[in-house]
Amino acid sequence: MMGICFLIVGLLFTTITKLVTTGIGIWGNNQPVAWAFDIVNFVWWIGIGHAGTLISAILFLFRQEWRTSINRFAEAMTIFAVMCAGLYPLLHLGRPWLFYWLFPYPNVMQTWPQFRSPLMWDVFAVSTYFTISVLFWYTGLLPDLASLRDRAKSRIAQVITGVAALGWRGSARHWQRYDIIYLLLAGLSTPLVLSVHSIVSLDFAVAQLPGWHTTIFPPYFVAGAVYSGFAMVLTFMIPVRAFFGFKDFVTQRHLDAMSKVMLATGLIVLYGYAMEAFVGLVYSGNPNEYFQMHNRMFGPYGWSYWMLITCNGIIPQLLWLKRVRLNPVLLWFITIVINIGMWLERFVIIVISLHRDFVPSSWGMYFPTKWDFGMFIGTMGFFGFMMCLFIRFIPMFAGFELRELLHKKKSHSH
Repeated sequence: MMGICFLIVGLLFTTITKLVTTGIGIWGNNQPVAWAFDIVNFVWWIGIGHAGTLISAILFLFRQEWRTSINRFAEAMTIFAVMCAGLYPLLHLGRPWLFYWLFPYPNVMQTWPQFRSPLMWDVFAVSTYFTISVLFWYTGLLPDLASLRDRAKSRIAQVITGVAALGWRGSARHWQRYDIIYLLLAGLSTPLVLSVHSIVSLDFAVAQLPGWHTTIFPPYFVAGAVYSGFAMVLTFMIPVRAFFGFKDFVTQRHLDAMSKVMLATGLIVLYGYAMEAFVGLVYSGNPNEYFQMHNRMFGPYGWSYWMLITCNGIIPQLLWLKRVRLNPVLLWFITIVINIGMWLERFVIIVISLHRDFVPSSWGMYFPTKWDFGMFIGTMGFFGFMMCLFIRFIPMFAGFELRELLHKKKSHSH
């Protein structure tokens, strides 16, 4: 798996090299579809990054004990997904080596970034989210890194894990400080889950374009992000659970609980689709909104809209059945379908809304090039490669949290 992913990372570097040397003209972006695969994939990856923080922070604050087997895995996925997402706006700049112009630093020209630009909002939202996610993940790793240090056989491994463990000794004072900082980081991360994808949705909602100019976007994007995030956690977790024999750690209860979260967020997303259709076709009375919705359903890209409804709305209704929720093979198939559906949702919102706007003479079609696909497949390879490294070198489960749970269970049984 690692070898395959490494080859695909090679494809990513080839695409980026071509992009930087030639320019973003190698992508299929054109007028009127100025945002295309790059922003579709950016929003998709950011969405996948939401499950980790939700599982870790929000379930931790609600004292949901079932999170302990999956939180480390989900947090790692968050970090790697945000890294993949960050590539897209950076490369979409056209001159990515000047990315530091986006930051408000003192300069000779006394020019400030344009804070009304959605690009700026993304920079601040994503960088804040990434920083908090890394801190949260690393803080949770400290006790396990100290265990690795104490059991390491070679001197090199001892030094590396010793430096990484930051002098953790497991004293009462260390545990007290750990509990305080972990709780604080969980409290900081929780509003970020809601704010980051709300800001990403406002990139569209502040525009005057029919199909974008709607107030339902923030809650509907956040629900969609959690939906796709949980789907991706299960997409990775189910094969890992089967190959490594982790059925005692990730039990049927975990699959059931995660499926229920997916079903709940999926119903919110389906409600969002229904509201979009109702407002566009019936409620708004705006001919442009009506045309946009009609074009989504029956225009040249109509196939993608109906595929999206099937993948995100119809097939996941199988999760109402307990035997489906507890069947890993069927559940894995449904998570793949949801990931495809959530990608199509972003495609429908971005490309279909742009390709036919107010002026019929400026209408056009968008066709992705091989470089568009190369970039997307390359980021998937990078994500898989980083996950392989994580599984190989870092404890996949929070060992000390699992030991705490076992101790609690034993004391209750006595």
